[in-house]
Parts: sequence; structure tokens; C-alpha cells
Amino acid sequence: MRLAEIRDTKRDLYYFQLRLGVAGFVVLAAFAVLFGRFFYLQVIQHQYYDTKAEDNRISIVPIQPNRGLIVDRNGVVLARNYSAYTLELTFSKIADLEATIDELATIVDIHPKDRRRFQRLRDESKGRDTLPIRTRLTDQEVAKLAVNRYRFPGVDIKGRAFRQYPLGEVASHVVGYISRIDDRDLERIEEADQSGNYKGADHIGKTGLEQSYERTLHGTTGFEQVETDAGGRIVPGRSGAQLAPRTAPVPGNNLALTLDIRLQEAAERAFGENRGALVAIEPSTGGILAFVSRPGYDPNLFIDGIDPANWDALNNSPDKPLNDRALTGLYPPGSTFKPYMALAALELGTRTPSQTIFDPGYFLFGNNRFRDATAGGHGVVDMYKSIVVSCDTYYYMLANDLGIDNIARFIGQFGFGSRTGIDIEGEFVGVLPSPEWKVKRFKNPAQQRWFPGETISVGIGQGYNSYTPLQLAQAVATLANDGVMFRPHLVDYIENPITGERTYVEPEASKTIALKARNLEVVKRAMVGVNKEGTGRGAFAGAGYVSAGKTGTAQVVALSKNEKYSEATVLEHLRDHALFIAFAPERRVRGACGGAGRAQGARLLPARQAGRQAARTGAPARQAHRQAGATRACAWRAYRAGGTRSSARGGRNR
Repeated sequence: MRLAEIRDTKRDLYYFQLRLGVAGFVVLAAFAVLFGRFFYLQVIQHQYYDTKAEDNRISIVPIQPNRGLIVDRNGVVLARNYSAYTLELTFSKIADLEATIDELATIVDIHPKDRRRFQRLRDESKGRDTLPIRTRLTDQEVAKLAVNRYRFPGVDIKGRAFRQYPLGEVASHVVGYISRIDDRDLERIEEADQSGNYKGADHIGKTGLEQSYERTLHGTTGFEQVETDAGGRIVPGRSGAQLAPRTAPVPGNNLALTLDIRLQEAAERAFGENRGALVAIEPSTGGILAFVSRPGYDPNLFIDGIDPANWDALNNSPDKPLNDRALTGLYPPGSTFKPYMALAALELGTRTPSQTIFDPGYFLFGNNRFRDATAGGHGVVDMYKSIVVSCDTYYYMLANDLGIDNIARFIGQFGFGSRTGIDIEGEFVGVLPSPEWKVKRFKNPAQQRWFPGETISVGIGQGYNSYTPLQLAQAVATLANDGVMFRPHLVDYIENPITGERTYVEPEASKTIALKARNLEVVKRAMVGVNKEGTGRGAFAGAGYVSAGKTGTAQVVALSKNEKYSEATVLEHLRDHALFIAFAPERRVRGACGGAGRAQGARLLPARQAGRQAARTGAPARQAHRQAGATRACAWRAYRAGGTRSSARGGRNR
């Protein structure tokens, strides 16, 4: 039998006390660490976490300013705002986006086109966290959604200001449109250091005045604090003013234009279904009275993102309604070039008003025959007759005598081949041909050489000549204003909607061309003759005022040596261009214009009828007279009869 172990109670007690002490120390240390952490969080970091907690409860909400209005010179509204509700989704707060949209569709109508537009907006606006799935909700839909809001975290009903263009297509290229901000817009906003001013903004100007005056129209974004619940929704009954002072938004400024919308409408009606462009300018100020590009488009289609069907119809239309022909359309000026050629001859001493040539119906240059539009010619022709009957042979000879360098230097003074500086973006430069231009334009040395035969084509507004209707209008306005050129502008003044203070756009004389009064009088008298007894007489017969003008027809494609132009056999898009420049009344000119379109078997409209339509709008007598004069001088349709074929068939490329 083994002896029982004898326990050492003192040793056991020692180890027990040791273990108890270590455990106690660990517990005390843990409590010390915990207390220290509590002290750090609640005392030392109190302000930091108090601020974070407040931030979770309080949100900073941007308040969008009302966008400025756009009105014409008589106060007719061209762009305005109205309020409506939108259904918006915040992606960061929604776990399953598709399931949420499907559930929402059981409460309000969400059509397939709404889903497609929403997806397109997501693709175009990848940096945005909130986008609308539905706009312009009805009162019934708002009520249904309000009752069910608790079911949809990240889904909000918001009141938004929407843009509206009440006149639709009228002056659509001038006014332009706003549309949703995309990634490219965000980049431009950041580059301009305007990100803070576009917090919560959905739209931005894309074209026309909406784009070029974006900062003026947009205004300044305001901010307010609101209390939110755990789902991020605003707690009703608490105003931002109770939490912090509210920074009110500053509405955008209003734009008042020089444009007269009644004149604009009269000119657009005069075009009918024909393509073309027209610009009417007040020569003494540069203010634009009408700015027409036909066909137009309805800018309202673009505000919330245009649907695919309408986009395809506009983008693929052979008439290219999205193109601003007045600003970017490039046309050979045809016979409208001849008054400037005549003025160059007088100023440079190459011709006198009474000096004559004999026109047999052609001009021989080496082995090349440049034909006149009139078979058999015009016989003996002086400068007056050359403009009135639009004698090509006279200007073939004149171009050859002047030379391309003299032509380019003199004609360039009238703004041909240069931007006018108009206050909308996207203006094309055009081409004022010269040997220097050709060297820059072509890389092949063989193509860089200037040929004398090209000078002859330039003399009748053909060859490489290519200008916008805006340049044609500016040039004739400068001629009518005795050589003083004003920068064309569309905005008359900018108005502060709060104070009513107006900042006017002062007329800016960009240059003064040194021209002899007697030479100007010769050319102007001949242009009056065009509308009295020449190629424009049919359109102005019976007009109650004296106007000056010049018709023109410019070929699009060259014909062979013995080939005759036949409209019936030429494809529609290859038919001749019709052009017209004018100013009225003859003395104390109030309106000048230039226009271009397609000559397609039509004729000059009785333009006085369009002018009387404008005058019947109830304008004051003086203004109505100006409207009537400018419209009669400008409102025209692409034409053949009464025009002049100002090109050398087969001679264009010589």
C-alpha cells in the first residue's frame, strides 16, 4: 500500500494568490485601457465625433437658382421656366436598382422609353450619383409615391424647374437649348472652377445663346441645412433656418435680344419648305434683327434627353435641320460678289463708272472660253449696267485686270474669310482665296500653284470663294454703312431680375474702311437699279420704299464645255445655290441682309407680302417700317427666275 501524498498547502495558496493577482492586474489593465479609450473618444475627440454625428443628422442641400429668361427686342419670351416634380434615384442608397425600378413601376407608370433614357443618362453621366427615372409627375403620381416612400430608400420626389421654348422651331438655332450635364460638361465645369456653382444642377446650355451665355443665365447656387433620418430622407417640419442661416440662390440674368421675333417668323415663313439661311443686321449698330436657318428643330426635344426616334429623324434627315446654316453654312457668293469687285476697281483706279466693255457672251482667256450666263451677251456694258444685269463677262475681264492679290486684299476688308465675332459659338471662317491661302491649304506643291484662270472664276464669286450668310450680311451692312463695320451681336442688354438693372451691349465698330463717297454712291445706285430694273425687279415691284440689292446664283458642280444646265436632270443636292444681299431704305439705312439657299425651280417670293405680315404685328410705325424694309429686302425663297446664273460653265476649275 502506497503512502498518500502529503499536500503542500502553503505552496498551493501561493500559486492561487499569484494567479489571482495576475488575473486582477489583467482586468484592471483592460478597464484602464477601456476607460482611456472612453476618455479619448468622449473628451479629447468629443468635438470631432459630435461634428460627425451632426453631419449624419444634418445634410447640406444645394438650392438651384432660376435660369434667366430670353426675350426678343419687344419682350416676347423665347425661353422660360416652369416647375414640376421628378422621381429621382440615388444609386449609393439603393441595393438592387433594377428591382427598385420594377417595384416603382407598380405604383407609377415607368415605360420602356423611360428606362432607355435613364440608362442612356447613366452611360453619359457616370460621375453622377442621382438621376431621374421619371419627370413631370402628375399630382396623382406624387400622392401615390409619397404614401409609399418608406419602402424605397434612395428614392426621392423633387421639385425641379424645367426649361421651355414656347415658340418651338422659331429661332431655334439662335436660342439653342439646354440638356443634361454629361461627362464632357463636368470636365469643362471643373476647368472653369465652377464645380461648386453646379452642385445639384442637372442641365447646362448646349448650343446657341443658351451655351454662349451659360454663366450669365445660370445664376448662383444657394445652400441650406436640413435634418435627415437614418434613410437619408429629409425630416418634415424642420426648416434649414432653424439649423443654420440659409444661403439663398441668386437667379440668372435675363437676356434681351436685338432679334425681332415677328420679323424672324415672317422670314421663316417666306422660306417655306426650302433649305437656306438669312441674316438681317442693323448696319448702324451691328444688332441682328433676324437670324434664320431652315429647316429648324424643336429645342424642347432635347431638355430631358432626346429619344432615339426623334434623334434619328433629325440626325439622318437629308435637310440637316441641326446645322446652323447662317453660322456654319459655306456657300460661293456668286454674283453677290460683284458690287465689291466694282468698288475695288473704283478704289484702285482700275475702272471708271463710265468705262465700257463689249460683251459677246463670253471671255476668252488663252484657249479657255468663260461663258456669260446670257447667251449672246449684253453688248456694251458700263459699271452700272454690269451690276444691274449681272454681266459675268465684265467681271471676268475685271478680275483679270485686278489680279488675285488686289482682289483678296480689298475684299478681305469687308470680313470675307474671317470670323465676325458674333456672340454665339461655332462660327465657320470660310475661304477668301489667295495664293497664300492655297499654299497653306494644299500639301502637294503642284496643287499649291495659283493659276491665272482661277482668278477669273473668283471674280464672279465662284472658284474657291466660300462664305457664310452671316459674312454676306456683315459685308453688305458695312457697304450700306459707308465702310463702318460693326461687330454683329444678338444680345441687346442683360437684365438683373432682382434689381431690374440693365447692362447694355454697346455697339462695337470693329473697323472703318477708307472708301471714297463718290465710289460708294456709284455702287449703291447700281444696287438700287437691281431692284428697280434689274434681276431683282420682280420681287420689289410696287414696293413703297427704295431698296438696294444684288441677286446671285452659284453653281455647285462644274459642267463640261458644251453642257447646258438643266435643273430637271441635276440631282437635288447638286442644284445651284441662290443668294441675295440687300439693304433698305436706300437713304438712312435701317436694315441689311444676306441669305443663301438652294435654287430649285422656285422664284423670289413677293417679299413685300412677308414684310407686310411683319408690319401687321402691331409694331410702332417707325419700327414697323424698319421691319417691313428689312423683311422685303431679306425674306426670299431659293429661286431661278429673276436670278442670274453667275458661273462660267466648265470654267470653275480652270
